[in-house]
Amino acid sequence: MGRVLIMDHPLIQHKLSLLRDKNTGVKEFREVVGEIATLLCYEATRDLPLKEVEIETPVAIAKTKVISGKKIAIVPILRAGLGMVEGVFNLLPAAKVGHVGLYRNPETLEAVEYYCKMPSDINEREVIVLDPMLATGGSAVAAIDLVKKYHPKSVKMMNIIGAPEGVEKVTQAHPDVDIYIAALDEKLNDHGYIVPGLGDAGDRIFGTK
Repeated sequence: MGRVLIMDHPLIQHKLSLLRDKNTGVKEFREVVGEIATLLCYEATRDLPLKEVEIETPVAIAKTKVISGKKIAIVPILRAGLGMVEGVFNLLPAAKVGHVGLYRNPETLEAVEYYCKMPSDINEREVIVLDPMLATGGSAVAAIDLVKKYHPKSVKMMNIIGAPEGVEKVTQAHPDVDIYIAALDEKLNDHGYIVPGLGDAGDRIFGTK
């Protein structure tokens, strides 16, 4: 079963409080989403393999370590996932980016694909799927389904806030996918919003209503 890792670092929890506050403006909200994404990425890449190399310092030859050939691709779920991309780039500037666009069919409530574009070498890469909110889990499961069709080496997911319903849906559908999340909230309300949550992440990132 995929692991659900709740990142309770004090810096993440402090920044999360800013996101939850309804009075936080668009500029600050967008910046803080990126900062939390950076901190989540720090944890999500903890298992990257290392190899030993020799480097000449100003003083002597040192045996030290560098990341060993593990290529990363990040795949934001449009549109809110875009808000996390720059924060990940702070740590992984060489990562390639794929995009998945999904909307919810109002009658069936199923996630429907409207856009999917992946790096040509995604089968050689470890993939991290990005979405600030993991609510019902429908979009997350559909996005991971799409990514897996390209046969990446592995898939992880990064979210800022999740509901128990969404986390359970993803772990059941994709038991090999680890979820890195800043907070696991109480529940979903009747409209599919996370409670207490932070509202609509896409609207708050891009200033739309």
